[in-house]
Amino acid sequence: MAQRYDAVIIGGGHNGLISAAYLARAGMRTLVLERRHVLGGAAVTEEIVPGFRFSVASYVVSLLRPEVIRELRLPEHGLDILPLDGTFTPLPAGSGAHTGGGDYLWRVNDHGRTVRELRRWSTSDAEAYEEYGQLMVEMARFIKPILGIVPGDPTDRDPRPLLPIAALARSFGRLTERQQAVFVQLMTMSAADFLDQWFETDPLKATMSASGIIGTYQGIRSPGTAYVLLHHYMGEIDGAFRAWGIPKGGTGGVSYAIARSAQALGAEIRTEAPVARIRTHGDRATGVVLADGEEIDASVVLSSADAKVTFLDLLAPGTLDASFEEEVRRFKFRGSSGKVNLAVDRLPDFTCLPGVGEHLRGAISFSPSMDDMERAYDDAKYGHWSRKPYIDMIIPTLVDPQMAPPGKHVISCFVQYAPYKLDPALGTWDDNREAFGDAVMDRIAEFAPNIRDITIGRQVLTPLDIERTMGLTEGNIFQGELSLEQLFFNRPVPGYARFRTPIRDLWLSGSSTHPGGGLMGANGRLAALEVLKSRGRKVA
Repeated sequence: MAQRYDAVIIGGGHNGLISAAYLARAGMRTLVLERRHVLGGAAVTEEIVPGFRFSVASYVVSLLRPEVIRELRLPEHGLDILPLDGTFTPLPAGSGAHTGGGDYLWRVNDHGRTVRELRRWSTSDAEAYEEYGQLMVEMARFIKPILGIVPGDPTDRDPRPLLPIAALARSFGRLTERQQAVFVQLMTMSAADFLDQWFETDPLKATMSASGIIGTYQGIRSPGTAYVLLHHYMGEIDGAFRAWGIPKGGTGGVSYAIARSAQALGAEIRTEAPVARIRTHGDRATGVVLADGEEIDASVVLSSADAKVTFLDLLAPGTLDASFEEEVRRFKFRGSSGKVNLAVDRLPDFTCLPGVGEHLRGAISFSPSMDDMERAYDDAKYGHWSRKPYIDMIIPTLVDPQMAPPGKHVISCFVQYAPYKLDPALGTWDDNREAFGDAVMDRIAEFAPNIRDITIGRQVLTPLDIERTMGLTEGNIFQGELSLEQLFFNRPVPGYARFRTPIRDLWLSGSSTHPGGGLMGANGRLAALEVLKSRGRKVA
């Protein structure tokens, strides 16, 4: 006889776990089913090289919602986010004032130090930087409430779901004319064009523009990337906007803190329990069937898998209307990111700033110029991984030494571009994995020549590997691109953006829903609250 639960959640990523915690807190008997042996989805910590623990995919925290941290009491369950101080951009030999080993750009969390560094490059940029930062914080404060709004359907005759949008419209009316103009620019412009209005220093614009292309199949000069820049600006740690941190124990530490909270509230969690099919009867979801044939009944089913996996892979053919399926197929994934994780026996040595220093404790951005960033995209446009990729490097062991043996370190390299669909002439990603990893090492070696000498272990993740391992379609880290036509009431399908689906009692709670991707948790929280409202349950 099948077990029965009030709610079954497909996927033990951070959003699925958050949904479980909120439903269990409201008294629903809740079960999470995770297909892997480890929880976290893309927010996972694993020991890939003996003694070295990696944040295998997702690697930093900024967007995690403060209300999730507070309401689920995550610090009591082990959440500890350690500040990441600044961004260091090494430049090629012969550049800038340091003509020998090359120059660098180094922005830190100390505003005064950053302004002095920028003044070394451009007096006007140093002056503009403060105004730009303040204006972006104002934009983030204005738009941030959207992270807690359930999108209304503009074609719905019932106006009530649109009331939060009306409140946002009133807030827009209270912005100054200057702020309104900047917001319109952020919604329509490219990251490069937007930043060109403010700054003249090429490495500064290149490094800042990187936030506009993270996880997208677009270049810094593609319209719409300015919004992605703003999306990342909405992150905050302890009330400080644009603050980034490294979770102690890796990003898996975030996932397990959420899991412990959910379990303390009564949720059950099973790993190595892959769901093969969502069971339906008529137009209603009634439970799931596991890969081993086990059946589990549920009053509601929430899927934190992406829209393609949920609708096209887990539902029996013919369950959905053909026109809806076609809309799902039109939802763009287009994975563009890869990851290279390194185990090293000592720290990299940058020719532009030799030796061990605090410049290694923040993000290290391989973004020397705007043209470099756009050329990296040019490779991807034609189905080739970038020969000189953009890399965001973090050395988390300088903040959390327990991630590696004493005196040794782990290095996380987020890489763009790595297009999911390669030119057939190149072969498959299995054919190209090591060559892609070598290209990343070559790029790092341009600035830190000792990188190969210090590396004692390497893991290369292509978009295909991310798809296979984490279940993210086409390896897209946001479960669908954050392009403007795929946001808010269009995410993932027009008319079905309120976490509901055409199948009654089947809900989406992953990043394919509003407000999009990142280690945020808003999706899982909002989906759970909508489920509770639909069933007349008190939202605690």
